[in-house]
Amino acid sequence: MQYKLSMPRYTIDFDKEFDKTLSELVETTDATTKADVIRRAVASYSYLKRAQRGNKNAKVVVTDDDKLNKEIVLP
Repeated sequence: MQYKLSMPRYTIDFDKEFDKTLSELVETTDATTKADVIRRAVASYSYLKRAQRGNKNAKVVVTDDDKLNKEIVLP
């Protein structure tokens, strides 16, 4: 028995600036492709939204050596 492993395919139009951002993320992270960047972004967003379900006032806190740099309120 042979299994055909394939993922759904999507066609999405992005402007040049967004494409540039995707390319920069491939170059500066351990992501291997633009699709990989998008998959990771969606996975991160999904995680954050699930965490927010239990607390509508949830926010992401970015720290550096325990010093608060930024608080990001989830939409």
